[in-house]
Amino acid sequence: MEIGLVGKPNVGKSTLYEASTLAGAEIANYPFTTIKANHGMGFIRGRCPHLDLNVTCSPRNAKCIDGVRYIPVELLDVAGLVPDAHCGKGLGNQFLDDLRQAHALVHVVDVSGSTDLEGNPVELCGHDPFDDVDFLTNEIDHWFLGIINKDWHRISKQCESQHEKVERLLHEKLTGLGITLHHITDALQKLDLQIKPTKWTDDQMLEFASSLRKHSKPMIIAANKADAATDEMIKEFVSKVKDHDVIPTCAEAELALRRASNADLIEYRPGDPDFKMIDASRLNLAQTKALGRIEEILDRFGSTNVLTVLEKAAYDLLDQITIYPVEDENKYTDKDGRVLPDVHLMRQGSTARDVAYRVHTDLGEHFIKAIDCRTHRAISSDHEINDGDVIKIHSNA
Repeated sequence: MEIGLVGKPNVGKSTLYEASTLAGAEIANYPFTTIKANHGMGFIRGRCPHLDLNVTCSPRNAKCIDGVRYIPVELLDVAGLVPDAHCGKGLGNQFLDDLRQAHALVHVVDVSGSTDLEGNPVELCGHDPFDDVDFLTNEIDHWFLGIINKDWHRISKQCESQHEKVERLLHEKLTGLGITLHHITDALQKLDLQIKPTKWTDDQMLEFASSLRKHSKPMIIAANKADAATDEMIKEFVSKVKDHDVIPTCAEAELALRRASNADLIEYRPGDPDFKMIDASRLNLAQTKALGRIEEILDRFGSTNVLTVLEKAAYDLLDQITIYPVEDENKYTDKDGRVLPDVHLMRQGSTARDVAYRVHTDLGEHFIKAIDCRTHRAISSDHEINDGDVIKIHSNA
């Protein structure tokens, strides 16, 4: 699963990316700091089953801190998008191409209004951040439309002359964008187009491209630089955004907290509503003042919300749940004796056989049964798993 961080230049995408990954992305106060996409591993939180099973876990792929699992997700920080990017302006072609395999998008917006539409610094409130939401969705819609239009004459003719389904032919063309047949079917059903594909108007084509974008690249808004905006500014922005959830974020504060924690200046668990000083005497005056300002931010927003926006993307937009496969259903261990070693994110509605395939193809192909380790009951291949399930797979592989 890959989450793309998108938006115009200079809104804090790379700051949010580094705050999530500590990967050392280049950050500066001018447009197009990010030239090539940054790929890294961020983390979202989940409840560790060891709290319920009365065992001590020994994680392998996701750190556990006080019963909170930090589960890895792939993040993609792409070059900033400017108006007419779908025509090649700025780094538009590169930006859009980088987005092909993203499953969901976090649109990072400067809610303080201190950057114009192309990412140049302006005075506070000098730009309406809602304009950024409008232009970005429009750019992606036209990018989709351009790809569809390249072969639309052949596809629409083939649908009618050979009685082929438009969904199947479009899927063959769009699979490189990470678009599934299910996405295309849902997008078409929402529009309820009854006329022949060869008769679709330009407006209908754009409407289909927009519907396809909503289904295949669902989006959430990170209203970044929220600490520089008033409550009234944030409230007004949220009231204008109709189609997406909005989460106020303070990426700079999260990055500062992560760096201070790594330097053993504070105790801070990512995503928490507060932090604790370790030794105030080690802090210089500037650091003390900065942490004081961050305390005010945490009091105001409850947290920096950097993890919150990623979690909303994974759990709400993409319907992900957590699954813990093990080899010993009584000790909850793998073959090396590690307790609850791995956690996997899977789509809501996944089955026990899907879990088997996720662990190894052979387990899925030679599936016999699975065991729900919490209840110790056998479950069938088509049994839908639940969030936090601990599963043992039996197979004849």
